[in-house]
Amino acid sequence: MGLTADTVIVPIDFSDASPRAAAAAKTLTGGPQSLTFVYVLQPLEAISPGAVWGAVDDSNREKAVREHGATFLKENGLEGAAFKVLMGQPANEVCEYARKRDADLIVISTHGYHGMKRMLLGSTAESIIRHAHCDVLVLRRPDAE
Repeated sequence: MGLTADTVIVPIDFSDASPRAAAAAKTLTGGPQSLTFVYVLQPLEAISPGAVWGAVDDSNREKAVREHGATFLKENGLEGAAFKVLMGQPANEVCEYARKRDADLIVISTHGYHGMKRMLLGSTAESIIRHAHCDVLVLRRPDAE
């Protein structure tokens, strides 16, 4: 690929697809310092058991994600990359953050849901493609049909 980018946003969810997105993004840049990994926490439901009992709140959720993010970066040889935790609807937050950073590229893996599951859950990757101000590289699932 002849594409290079200076500012790359990589939304991750810590699924098995996240390391693939990280590796692809790393090959497109001059190094990890050009990468920002983004995890979007969806707001707690007021009736969620942890929220009702006071055992879970946004600050301890964010702390856990930051710790997991640091481990993810280290395990994938990405020391020097940035890690950002956002709060809200994933596609909207990723697109807005990429716009604010004037990103050159968003690299996202897809879970490849189709049929009823996709209709019910929606598609974060599809929404990002439709609304991002910059180019988006979507990685297919290795077992996609």
